[in-house]
This record gives sequence, structure tokens and C-alpha cells, in this order.
Amino acid sequence: MPAVNSTLYDAATGGFVCDFIQRLPTTDTGKAFKLYAWQVSAIMDFYSTMDVDEDTREQMRHYWYLYLEVPKKNGKSELAAALGIYHLFADGELNAEVYVCAADKENAGIVFNAAVFMLTTARWTAKMIARGELHIVESRKLIEYRRKVITANGGSKWVVLGIMKVLSSEAYSKHGYKPSCVIFDELHAQPNRDLWDVMTFGSGSGRKQPVYIVLTTAGDDPDRGSIGWEIHEKAVGVRDARQLKKVLAEGGDPRGILSLRHAADEDLAAAEQELLGRDLSNWLPILYGLTAVYGDDPDDLAKLDIWDEALWYQCNPSLGQHLKIRTLRLEAQEAKKSEAGEKLFRWLRLNQWISVKTVGWVPLTIYDKTQWPPKDAETDNALPGPERRRAARELLRGKRCYGGLDLSKRTDLTAFVLLFPPQKGLDTWVTLYWGIWRPEIGTEDAEKRDHVPYRDWARAGFLTLCPGDTIDYDMVEESIFEAAEVFELIMLGADPHLSWTLIPRLQKGQSERGRAGINCIETPQDMKNMSPAMHEMEKEIRDHKMLHEHNTCARWNFGNVRCRTDGNENIKPMKNLSTGRIDVTVAWINSKITAMIDMANAKPYDTENLGEDWGL
Repeated sequence: MPAVNSTLYDAATGGFVCDFIQRLPTTDTGKAFKLYAWQVSAIMDFYSTMDVDEDTREQMRHYWYLYLEVPKKNGKSELAAALGIYHLFADGELNAEVYVCAADKENAGIVFNAAVFMLTTARWTAKMIARGELHIVESRKLIEYRRKVITANGGSKWVVLGIMKVLSSEAYSKHGYKPSCVIFDELHAQPNRDLWDVMTFGSGSGRKQPVYIVLTTAGDDPDRGSIGWEIHEKAVGVRDARQLKKVLAEGGDPRGILSLRHAADEDLAAAEQELLGRDLSNWLPILYGLTAVYGDDPDDLAKLDIWDEALWYQCNPSLGQHLKIRTLRLEAQEAKKSEAGEKLFRWLRLNQWISVKTVGWVPLTIYDKTQWPPKDAETDNALPGPERRRAARELLRGKRCYGGLDLSKRTDLTAFVLLFPPQKGLDTWVTLYWGIWRPEIGTEDAEKRDHVPYRDWARAGFLTLCPGDTIDYDMVEESIFEAAEVFELIMLGADPHLSWTLIPRLQKGQSERGRAGINCIETPQDMKNMSPAMHEMEKEIRDHKMLHEHNTCARWNFGNVRCRTDGNENIKPMKNLSTGRIDVTVAWINSKITAMIDMANAKPYDTENLGEDWGL
């Protein structure tokens, strides 16, 4: 029978790591590192939990990944530097390769400079530097651990036994790393996922117990599409899965677990099973902050009194020690004076994932709450996705709607969206993502570039791959005429760019097939035309009066939107500022522009459903 591994807790191993770190000085005092209680707990759990091979009795670390998410000024970068030094020459790894990864050269220097200070200031490591055993190359942000050996001719030479090197996303190679330890400082600040993938995907396969340590704060990530948010969500899933196992074993309430807080009663059992599947045995997640504890739902976060000092202590494990309460009180006093100040306080002091650098639109958490049909609709929500979509669309057969079209040639998506206004049998606006297209050729490269599974989406029916390397406008035209046969398509709006050939064909109709022409208008993509529709849509979405069918590709587009704004709070979506494709959302906005223009010209309109304050 194969050997069975067992797990034990070896306090001596974790205690050694703590003792090592506390023999190093900190940069703020120059005195010996004094680990805080939460840091000791994290280090002991990570380094003391061991797997034991029943045959060889060899002990190896149970955890490979340590994820620490804490607000700023809780001693994170100092800890990163100290752990890097430990893994350089004290962990017992032969030919150690320790990499500290940062977003840019400036951030990379923070941890490196802290490590250099520790090594040159502590007497025992300063002696190692003097003897040549530690060699610091500041120009390359490199520290070498060396040993002098006797050569065959009686001379001597230095042999490198380990390196500690700082890498930034601006300067690293794609291959050649065999890390024994990777430390990511401020993962949320990484501009893309490339450095994470290079340093974690298979890079430690040659090591028995590689270590990947993430020390990060919450990010400024409006669309929740960064590698920082992805790993945050993974860590939350691991933590919550273990909490659920404990709750189920003890007979507690699973609703107290963050990931299950908003699961519908009928979906709870399935949600529990999905959550249990998110556990990863070699991960140790430790998270502090508003998003980690209360989630990303704006409604949940709005209920919190962020000026309550008890909440500050809950979010900041080093508050009262490394971080002084007086500092937070003064910062809170200033933060109360403006919305921007409050956002910064939430982000930097309470570790809430937020958007402060860019102008986003409607958060995905709000978008996700406006899915159609609602749970009490006639459509059976238990049906598979494609059947559910067909059934939901059947509910709208024959109803009035407006079309929005956004065209492209190659790399962008082309999208045709239908927007149904409130009418008999329909109390809210409803959006159907009727057609989304992209060229089939180049899809694999596009998946790598955009980091989304276009082919999976196509198989699920969320988009269509056009044969060749361009959008097939005949397919788009046919789909629009099919929509006009199923629904009462009142008017279609399209960006004048690229639509000059298709629009005349749509207006002309298809006499050979008995299809009448479609009423089309231009919807210029400028702030004057787009801002009123976007503000109206935002209000309706937030009030749950603008619903949409589920489409994963469309959801991704919506989350990517970044806007330009002016001094009068006018906005428009900007493809060059957005984090990915936004074409489906632009088509949706075009449908709303079309509806507003038509309704403004039509008398009377339905004030009961639209609301008395409706206007263009």
C-alpha cells in the first residue's frame, strides 16, 4: 500500500523562524524586530504545520501559500524583508532562490532597502557581510549568500549558495526561475497577471517545499478584474470553505459565513457544495479589513459605521502598537470632510477594495442584483442556461423593444442589444443580449491577451464566433431581422462609425423574404449623446428598474467600463481607458439612447411605469 501522510504541529520549527526574524532590526527604530501577536500566529501556523511521510518520517511544510491581507502601516513590508532574509540562508534550502516581487521599481526598492538595512545593521549579519558570506549588489537589487571553497590548485573562490533578488513587473524575464521562495509585496498593484503566472505556475516544481508568500493591502480595482482581486477571492474561498467544514461539523449556521451570506434559500445546499470545493490544502489565508470580513456588497458596507473605533481595531491587527490610534483619529477627522477623503480612509486604513484612481460606472455587485427573470418569474430557474434563456425570451415575444448596435472589424466585439421598456406584462426595463460576435481566427491569441475564455463562452451560447478573421456583417444583419420578427422592434440605434454599409441594408429590408425595413438612427458616441442615457441607466439599475438577462461575456464587458467625466458630471465610456472590451455595454447604452429619443418624440408616454421625473 502507498505511504499515507499525516499532519503534525511542530512548534519548534515555527518558533525558530520567529526567533530568526526577531534577531533582525527594524527600519523605523533600528532595534530588534518585535513580532506582533498576529504575525507570530501567522508564522507559527504556516511554518509549524508539517506533513510527515509514514515511510521515510520526513517532515515537509504542509502549506506552500501564505496569503496575508492587511491595511497599510501594519508592518507588512518589514515582515516581507525579514522573511526574504530567512529563506535566503536560514531555511536549509540548497541553492535557494528568493524573489521579492513588486509592481514597479519604486515599490521594489522598499523591501530591498529594508533588507539591506537589516543585514548591515544587525551585528551578526554585518560580520557575514564583512567576511564576504553575504554580498549585496545594490545596482541589481541582489543579495548573495556565499561560501568560500578551496580550488584544485590550492586557491579559493566564492560559491553562491543562495540569492535574494527583487523583481518588478517592469523588469523580469519570462523563464529561468527556480524559486524556493517567492514573496509578492502589494500584489494588488501588479499591472497585470504576467509576473504572478511566471513566478507561480510550475516554477517551484523542482523544489520539495516551495513557499509563496503574498503580503498585500486591498486594491484600487473598480472592475474586480485584477490578479490581486482574483487571488483575494481565492483566499476568501479557502478561508470560508474551512469555516463551513467547522460549522457543518458543529451544527452551526452556515449563513454566518461570508461566502454564503446572500445565497438564496433554495440555492444554499448547492452553494455549500461549491464553497467546499474551493478549499486548497496547501493555502493558509489570513485576511483583515472591511472587504475580507463584510464582503464586497455595497449595501452591506453602507450599513457599517466606519468611524467606530472598534471597527478600526478589527481591521488593523497592529493598531495600538505599530499603528497608533491617535493617527487614525486625526486621519478620520480629515476624512469626514469629503467623499474622496472617506474613500481613502476606507481603502488605506480599513482595507476596503475600492476605486479611487479612475472613474468607474456602476459596480458589478449592483449589476449582479438586477438579473432577469427574477426568482418569482414564470421561467423555471432550474433549467440549464440555454433553455432558461430561450424560455425567458419567449416571455418577451411580441413586446416592444429598442435595439442598440456596436460594430467592429477584428479585435473588438460586435454586439446587438435589445431593450424592452415597461409595458403591459412588464413592470421594468429588460435587456436582452441578443447577439455578440467576434472573429474565430485569432480567438486563442485573444484569450491570452484579454484573459477570458471566448471559446467557452461560445460553447455556452453567450457569443458567436464568425468564420474567418473579420466580423461577418451578413450574420449580424440576419440576426437583427430575426429579432424584428420575434419582437416589435421600434427603432435601432448605431454608432455611425462602421455602420454606413449595414444601416442602409437594414432600412431597405429584404423584399425577397418579405421583411420590412427597420427604422434606424445614428447614436453618436460623444458625451452630449451618451451621458444622459448613462445617468438614466445608472439610476434605473441601482433602483432595480433596469434588469438584464444573464450573459457572462456581457457581464465582463460591463465590469470593464471606465468613463471620462467633465466638470458638469457628464460621462461617456472610454475604450482606451477601460480594462478590457466594453462593446456589449456600449451597444446597451446605444439602445437606451434610441429609446429616450423615441420616447421624447412620442406623446403620450407611460408615466405610470416610467415615473413622473422621467425625461431626456
